[in-house]
Amino acid sequence: SGVDARVTHYIDAELSIGDYVLTGGEIPAMVLVDTVARMIPEVIGDAQSAEEDSLFRGLLQGPVYTRPVEFETLCVPDVLRSGNHAAVAKWRRQHALLTTWQRRPELLQAASLSVEDRAMVNEFERGEFPEVRAGSGTKGDGG
Repeated sequence: SGVDARVTHYIDAELSIGDYVLTGGEIPAMVLVDTVARMIPEVIGDAQSAEEDSLFRGLLQGPVYTRPVEFETLCVPDVLRSGNHAAVAKWRRQHALLTTWQRRPELLQAASLSVEDRAMVNEFERGEFPEVRAGSGTKGDGG
């Protein structure tokens, strides 16, 4: 932990920012300050955006798209441009689940998943996830 063993009895809790070695404690301290500060009202312009961040609800964030709509023959999926907030929310949830399943499947054990979420994860495990693959963002496929 990098703390002098003679003072560890003063420590109430120990945090880790990951499994790697750094040259000092300054960067982990900045990470901790940033992580806590963003939960303070008005530190982030839109409080709801903090709730949509990766890992806030136990899942990784799915793909992110910005402007322009088309970049080198790749397009923002139609659903994200549709204006249908329910469809966008469903798409984001599907892709958050898929990204988490692909990169950090152990997070799914502790995440609060609905029956629909669990069914989708089961589809991933069976290799059946056409809804998620639909609208992959390639020009000409409708997405």
